[in-house]
Amino acid sequence: MLLPALALGIFAVGARGQEAPVVIPAPTTDVSDTGAAAVAVFAGGCFWGVQGVFQRVKGVTNAVSGYSGGAADTATYDQTSTGTTGHAETVEITYDPKVVSYGRLLQIYFSVAHNPTQLNYQGPDHGTQYRSTIFAVNDDQAQVAKAYIAQLDGDKLFTGPIVTTIEPFKAFYPAEQYHQDFLTLNPTWPYIVINDLPKVTALQKLFPNEYRDQPVLVGTL
Repeated sequence: MLLPALALGIFAVGARGQEAPVVIPAPTTDVSDTGAAAVAVFAGGCFWGVQGVFQRVKGVTNAVSGYSGGAADTATYDQTSTGTTGHAETVEITYDPKVVSYGRLLQIYFSVAHNPTQLNYQGPDHGTQYRSTIFAVNDDQAQVAKAYIAQLDGDKLFTGPIVTTIEPFKAFYPAEQYHQDFLTLNPTWPYIVINDLPKVTALQKLFPNEYRDQPVLVGTL
């Protein structure tokens, strides 16, 4: 399925907040998914902001902060924060493909949710646990993501090459309850104000057809 190429994007998350806008095209191909629900798994720095963005996308029915890339027994915040577990801070996104496609989620991921040119860090957060990674849940997702990265690199719209990796999805482990819905519950937290609220503003401005005011919240896991 082809996507319209008119939507805009912006990559955010500099060390002092939002960076200069970068207009990016939509992916030229998309995953053909006609089911009632599908899952996308993205890592792009601190999961507070990534979760906060996707909770405000129409068609997303759940967005949970957690860990992917390592073993079950190291899927905790304290252990993941050491950068030695293989885990990345990750968000598992459940969505309705009839409302929002995987390709559109990728466009939001690359343009609003994080900066895909920062290797093993996002703004003030450094370590492999903050890497830019797409955990593809199937071959179709992997192929679409790979093609989109090549498309964006070819357009040379970013200040450097995209360093986002594509890793096969093995497992997702929800994070501790106090991390869930953190942006929404703590909008005046200094880290959120500087690093994450600009992402929500960019989503609202640049993806008005996908933005919703009331986020879908995780609640109690």
